[in-house]
Amino acid sequence: MAEQLTALSIMQDAPVIPVIVLRDVNHAVSMAKALVAGGIRVLEVTLRTPQGLAAIEAIAKSVPEAIVGAGTVRNAADARAAAAAGARFAVSPGYTTSVGDACRDARLALLPGVATSSEIMQAQQDGFNELKFFPALQAGGINMLKAWQGPFAEVRFCPTGGITTANAAEFLALKNVVCVGGSWLVPTDTLERGDWEHITLLAREAAALPRKA
Repeated sequence: MAEQLTALSIMQDAPVIPVIVLRDVNHAVSMAKALVAGGIRVLEVTLRTPQGLAAIEAIAKSVPEAIVGAGTVRNAADARAAAAAGARFAVSPGYTTSVGDACRDARLALLPGVATSSEIMQAQQDGFNELKFFPALQAGGINMLKAWQGPFAEVRFCPTGGITTANAAEFLALKNVVCVGGSWLVPTDTLERGDWEHITLLAREAAALPRKA
């Protein structure tokens, strides 16, 4: 059985966690290998498409050097299905205690999504101090994260939603941001044409981003 990871170790692995939406499971393994080759091995494959679980399973079996997880985990059933497919962590767009409990039972590290102070307090009450700030830009962006540094000094964030190559460094410069989540590492058109070298280049650039936390 693989060693159980912590949310913090997932966040610290690289400055960017790619948010991956796959519509063709045949792209999964080549894409994962391309990202790993560029220095990005923590991969969030979302459950937004019917191919999500199959893609997680393919990567878990064929790219052991990758750390594959499930995104868009919204309920306990999603968490159980993700674990069964071989996911090692989960990312949720929001947070409920039932999702937190299910991830613990399934030995999945969880990055719960929060957008308000009340949601942070609920997640902390259940033992989670490493959180996904989502949707980051729409929910207040840099200024919100700065405001939270006072009352939630011990919390570490992974802002996701509206993060791009143009603003990632600004987020990573904050002392309460460990990493960011972004979809720019795996552009849809790049996937469709199978340009794995370009994905490796994007991953290499992302892995080299400086961060403060």
